[in-house]
Amino acid sequence: MPNPLIKQLNSALQSRVTDAQLIASALPDLPLQLWLIDPSTMQRPFSPAETQRLLDEPPYWCFCWASGLALAQWILNHPEQVADKRIIDVGAGSGIVALAAKLAGAKTAVACDLDPIALQACRANAALNRLELSYSNDLFSESAGYDVLFAADVLYDAANLPLLERFPDFAQHTIIADSRQRNFQHPLFSKSQTLYAETLPDLAEPEEFRQVSLYQQQ
Repeated sequence: MPNPLIKQLNSALQSRVTDAQLIASALPDLPLQLWLIDPSTMQRPFSPAETQRLLDEPPYWCFCWASGLALAQWILNHPEQVADKRIIDVGAGSGIVALAAKLAGAKTAVACDLDPIALQACRANAALNRLELSYSNDLFSESAGYDVLFAADVLYDAANLPLLERFPDFAQHTIIADSRQRNFQHPLFSKSQTLYAETLPDLAEPEEFRQVSLYQQQ
């Protein structure tokens, strides 16, 4: 019997690209899988209408972006950062960071995203990996304090920058991963290292976008 959640996600995806579909995809250097867009459906030219729909409502949740992948790999290489802690993944998208934290021993891992379809993708990916996540559609509705707040790919949009001032209100420590801002300057955060990953499926991004900067709260 078809998975009703995957059917809903495919329907949302096909409302943008008519023949697109999700496939369960393995990830490099991670014992996790994600439902990602089938790359074979991206090899044809998109129609003008499809292009416009993708621009209007990008389905970020059907990709594993380089920053999220790099951060998830980093978490599993440093499980002490999340073990027995309460974490929240802001702008979760596919939920890869929350899933990695849960796999690494987090007491609670919350996938937080404003996009309700992204949260559905997080649920589908949690089921795929047999991991238990919690979900939130609004960071500002969260009252309980978290130990660690993760955010991948939030610096690309200047509209998100005011959030940086608020992140410490919700967690004792904040870790940000970003592939677009190479040497981001902010009084609350400092760059700790550079990681390497690529977006899946491959979008043929420039090499510079495969260099992921990790920023930690000072």
